[in-house]
Amino acid sequence: MSARRRPRVVVATRVFTPEPAAAAFREEALVLALEAAGCEVTVLTTRPPRRVTGADRARHVSRFPVKRDHQGQVRGYASYMSFDVPLALRLLLRRRPDVIVAEPPPTTGLVATVLGVLRGVPTVFYAADVWSDATASVEGVPGPVQAAVRLMETLTWRRASRVLTISAGVDDRVAALIGRRPSLTMVGNGIDTEAFTTEGPASPEPGRYFVYAGTVSEWQGADVFVDAFAAVRARHPDVRLLFFSEGTGKEELARRVAERGIEGVEFRGRLAPRDVSRVLRGAVAGLSSITPGQGYEFALPTKIYAATASGTPILHAGTGAAADLVDGAGLGWATAYDAPAVSSAMLAALDAAARPDGAHLRRWTLDHASLQTAAQRAARAVIEAGRGR
Repeated sequence: MSARRRPRVVVATRVFTPEPAAAAFREEALVLALEAAGCEVTVLTTRPPRRVTGADRARHVSRFPVKRDHQGQVRGYASYMSFDVPLALRLLLRRRPDVIVAEPPPTTGLVATVLGVLRGVPTVFYAADVWSDATASVEGVPGPVQAAVRLMETLTWRRASRVLTISAGVDDRVAALIGRRPSLTMVGNGIDTEAFTTEGPASPEPGRYFVYAGTVSEWQGADVFVDAFAAVRARHPDVRLLFFSEGTGKEELARRVAERGIEGVEFRGRLAPRDVSRVLRGAVAGLSSITPGQGYEFALPTKIYAATASGTPILHAGTGAAADLVDGAGLGWATAYDAPAVSSAMLAALDAAARPDGAHLRRWTLDHASLQTAAQRAARAVIEAGRGR
């Protein structure tokens, strides 16, 4: 890469803002940090879902149609291929960049890796999750598919000039699968502290309520909150449980609520970040969970940071890194992944005297979980990869 011109970076991601997804926010923050560092960045992504609007803050965003499921998500083999096949041509035909950055799924990482080898361009992979672990935790996924996902993911990590990991737990898991190597770069993660804030309009939601904002899937196990809430509702009939979510488990969760006749549980669609923060500001607590025993205890859900950045405590169900963080930093309530234990924690959260201070939660987030700070670290790693260091 010549020192006389701006570094050229291509970011390949199936989701990008204004689509309300953690990966979209993370990639936008990276792009903005790269632009601020003087890079010429092009984002190769998809057209957002219908009814999702918003201007691009990144300077150069190239969008292409993609197959989405009935919830508007780019999810499943057909959807991934509808992005990855055109992506190969888009990477092949455009001007040669200095570095390619790829976001999961592993199929996208594999496409970026192959094109990087063909064109002699270093690649950087953003390992926010370990997809092969998540695939193995989903009931009914055939063994050959699990093996293929593992192979694609580990091959991409091994060939990458840099593998950006979002937490010590993810970093250790990647190292366990491919060996500890200099390319592994722990950059951290967080939330957009300009969008998620303690200041702004009051929540439009009346009364007392809990908020689960984010993906509902097998490994997250949000059903424990529904089971726990039935007991809470019996003692506090005014309290509600609000899901602002999408995901493979949302419809099954809604059926479960209907079959059991649990009142006070409401399912909504995803909201824009500032609207999520507005709702969280009025909540008793934000909710986060990880199903135990599926090998995902190292994960740190961004739901935690969304709540604390908004000055609202978090109630986390499950063991592992997230529970240790919530308990150790005084961010709310960490409880076993068990309906009676979660019910007890919900009842404790309804006790105003037991709530953590909102100013403390906000300060902690600014100090430890700023997405902007993590993006600056990631941008430095991407630039170094482009320079061949």
